Amino acid sequence: MSALATFPTLDDIGAAARRVAGRVHRTPVITSRSIDAELGASLFFKCENFQRTGSFKIRGATNAVRQLHAESAARGVATHSSGNHAAALASASRGRGIVAHVVMPRNSARVKLAAAARYGANVVLCNPTLEARERTLRDLVRETGATVIHPYNDLRVIAGQGTAALELLHDLSHLDVVITPVGGGGLTAGTAIVVRALSPGSRMVAAEPAGADDACRSHRERRLIPVENPKTIADGLRTSLGDKTFPMIRDLVDQIVTVEEESIVRAMRMIWERMKIIVEPSAAVPLAALLEKRLNVSGKQVGIVLSGGNVDLDRLPWNGPDA
Repeated sequence: MSALATFPTLDDIGAAARRVAGRVHRTPVITSRSIDAELGASLFFKCENFQRTGSFKIRGATNAVRQLHAESAARGVATHSSGNHAAALASASRGRGIVAHVVMPRNSARVKLAAAARYGANVVLCNPTLEARERTLRDLVRETGATVIHPYNDLRVIAGQGTAALELLHDLSHLDVVITPVGGGGLTAGTAIVVRALSPGSRMVAAEPAGADDACRSHRERRLIPVENPKTIADGLRTSLGDKTFPMIRDLVDQIVTVEEESIVRAMRMIWERMKIIVEPSAAVPLAALLEKRLNVSGKQVGIVLSGGNVDLDRLPWNGPDA
């Protein structure tokens, strides 16, 4: 990828697919007649909850780690993350035999803290603010010389995340709508690049919690508006768009919708009960948008990326905050 590139190209995403082949799963697409009947549409769920490390994040992390020159790789990599990117970067780094330093907020989900450590990360805890995360990461990089691999605001990571959509559109040549959850925007940006190139007639939509609606506001106002004090159970979607992901989302995404917390819980439970698979709250947000009828999909074929399945089984949202 050219150093002057602002958007990864379809060729970049194709190269990423070859780079990560055999190192990530080619995840299945599954359906639910029950959910289709309720919504009056044909839904196709791309199951990144079945992915290695439990989320799509391994795609971008692997693509980035595999592009490091040997000298840089020897000093390791570093990032800050609330969880899924932490585990993904740790796993991708272990596969290359290098160390991953990961800054995580103290209030990260326990299952995600444990996963990062299990995959071999050097986990450094910090206060749960963006300023604390960035300051701690700068200190780590100064001490170790590690290369920063941002969770989403990195062209290599964005290209890697786009490989999920590449697989989806290989399996399904026609989709009227493609929906992703959006937090920092890496998955949405990568997906949008693929959709625009391979299925230009498809409507590209992103969904996010109303309590963390920076992407929706940024998209509407055509300027980057950071999230302030996000409040949502979808912990993977509490981050703001980056200066690299925002222009792609601004230019390539047709619509961003927001959903209420009750709908996220309802959608998550529906997927668990009817599809018999585990997804985390962030992954349920696109289905929540359809349940709230935030867009009309009647009679349409809809692709949905189920972004991950890393959930704390001791604190399921339908059991209440003290479960």
